[in-house]
Amino acid sequence: MADYQKEAKELLKLVGGKENIVSVAHCVTRMRFVLAEPDKADVAAIEKLPTAKGTFTQAGQFQVIIGNDVTNYYDDFIKVSGLEGASKDAVKQAAKTNQNWLQRLIGNLGEIFTPIIPALVPVV
Repeated sequence: MADYQKEAKELLKLVGGKENIVSVAHCVTRMRFVLAEPDKADVAAIEKLPTAKGTFTQAGQFQVIIGNDVTNYYDDFIKVSGLEGASKDAVKQAAKTNQNWLQRLIGNLGEIFTPIIPALVPVV
């Protein structure tokens, strides 16, 4: 198991510090951040980190692509940051604060209608 604590400290600094992180979680390959001030993140420097394979922002979340070892990276990030981890759903809810009213409306409609799409599509 790799030790990512040194790089995790650097990532913490580059996203704007502990005080800029509203919530953090991970999925299969990415660290998912909700940032209080997204503009504080130094995207160019983050993308130069050895394990960072890219970044993007989607649905109010700033995401850093780490790859298959994201679970170990996340664990080290939580240790060095002193933050408590959150579930993906908690991060998703926190991210809504970074969305405008139209983005929130579309997201809510998607959550309502996505489960019923299979019932609406005729079987061929």
